[in-house]
Amino acid sequence: MNIRTIAANGLIAAVYIAVTALIQPFGFTNIQFRVSEMLNHLVVFRKTYAIGIVLGVFFANWFFSPIAAYDLVFGVGQSVLALLITIGAMRYIENVWMRMAVNTLSFTVTMAIIALELKLALGFPFWLTWLTTAIGEFVVMAIGAPIMYAVGRRLASEMFHSLHKSR
Repeated sequence: MNIRTIAANGLIAAVYIAVTALIQPFGFTNIQFRVSEMLNHLVVFRKTYAIGIVLGVFFANWFFSPIAAYDLVFGVGQSVLALLITIGAMRYIENVWMRMAVNTLSFTVTMAIIALELKLALGFPFWLTWLTTAIGEFVVMAIGAPIMYAVGRRLASEMFHSLHKSR
């Protein structure tokens, strides 16, 4: 990894943590609208951005989760799994919007892991919790797709231009 990739991942993690802190009451438990989850879409532009996303999830859960011990395992695990599914699918999908659709579905479906976590930690009913967390995740990811499209394109353009300037 070069210094630009490390810096970009640090920035992604920091933004994820900051946004999670701002919406803290809505980012945990059985009804979630964790706005920072829209950053998950950055992986469709560069798979190395997954590192910053996972670090952001880890530290946000560590600092702010009322059930941090569970969230550090289940929450981070869910993010890693969904990102790996998306990265694997990207080999076969060229279109950025299709990649974002797959990413949205990947994160939405894997919210079953979060529902299991909340059942084990807080006794919430699994199926209802899966439904409510999946809806929240889907809404955030769907609304976030055009925003992250603009951000991702800008990041990709900046990286491309800076690489060619240094040659």
